[in-house]
Amino acid sequence: MFAAMLFTISIVALAQFGLYYWRAVLSGVAAQPVSDRVLSAAHVENGRVTSQHFETLAGLHELTPDLYPNRGGLGLVRFYHRVVQAVDALAGSRIPAIAAWSNRERGICARYAAVQVDRRLQANLELAASLRSC
Repeated sequence: MFAAMLFTISIVALAQFGLYYWRAVLSGVAAQPVSDRVLSAAHVENGRVTSQHFETLAGLHELTPDLYPNRGGLGLVRFYHRVVQAVDALAGSRIPAIAAWSNRERGICARYAAVQVDRRLQANLELAASLRSC
């Protein structure tokens, strides 16, 4: 009995650590600068990516060719965005703190998508430049 309880607590703690680590990586990538090319392609005004830009940026991410197919895409971020959007739809109208939190989290998802599009675009431009120099 004690071993099962200890095992369960360990699994829950490991899952919580994994979730916090993934969220920290998401925030770290989202904090990186985004080029003006990506911002203008997504029709972002004032250079501020907001939560409303996620679908546009995710669409741009789908359009940019991936030179590194083994890298992860936006699958988990899309899932997280949908979960946060569902939480906002359920409780955001009644609890303003949840609405603010969900807007902030969806904004982080949008910034993450913008950075990923910028990374793909930069890798593609570097490859094109190296091919021209040969």
